[in-house]
Amino acid sequence: MSAEPLLVNHIADYLGHELATGRYPISEQGGIDCPSDRPVRRLGLALEPFPGILNWVREQQLDALWLHRPWQLDASQLPAGLALLHHHLPFDETLTMGLNHRLARLLGAADPVRPLGTKQATDERGQLLPPRPIGMLIDVPMREFDAQLATISRAFAGYDRAEAGRHTDVTRLAVVGAMTDTLIRQAAEAGAELYLTGQYRKPAQDAVNQTGMAVIAVGHRRTEEWGLLALAELLRERWPDLTTICR
Repeated sequence: MSAEPLLVNHIADYLGHELATGRYPISEQGGIDCPSDRPVRRLGLALEPFPGILNWVREQQLDALWLHRPWQLDASQLPAGLALLHHHLPFDETLTMGLNHRLARLLGAADPVRPLGTKQATDERGQLLPPRPIGMLIDVPMREFDAQLATISRAFAGYDRAEAGRHTDVTRLAVVGAMTDTLIRQAAEAGAELYLTGQYRKPAQDAVNQTGMAVIAVGHRRTEEWGLLALAELLRERWPDLTTICR
């Protein structure tokens, strides 16, 4: 008996589970923007629309397209039958900086991964949704800051800013999708010696100075590009016959 064809609905349902979109208001959950009954064999992944995207879609013979930021795309110009879906905040918080199990494994984390900080939204009726972790604490094999920086720089193809802090060795990292005075102090109180984030935020400088926290800010774009590749890997693990093309 032949296998059931893969449809965009299956992909959307799977990503809804993996990205825990139920923790977000409906307006932020993402999902399918242009439905289609076409079987999905070739899926394109991009952070946002780019010049020539329509030609790219045709050249790559895509059956479906996933975007992180779809807002500048004129969906009416897409080829007939092409499925379109997107995830914005759920992607950011699960596959970039935050409680990101794939990144934790890459950094050599020992289980368990612990959440750091939370945020909580309300639904359209004003009811509280489940809390969402802002970041994670991970224990890693002891290494000097420069060695940790080298590993992180390789993973993200560079970094924007690095400050060594007062600790000679690093054994606990805070990986967080924001950088505030409060979060720096929470990470320090939890025993983290290194704070890994996307963008360096000046208002947190006093906390960095006072706690002696080391900080590596890899750059927001780099975190998104890493997450895009992680998303492609996640989908291929679930559907090995699915071809994913990242742009």
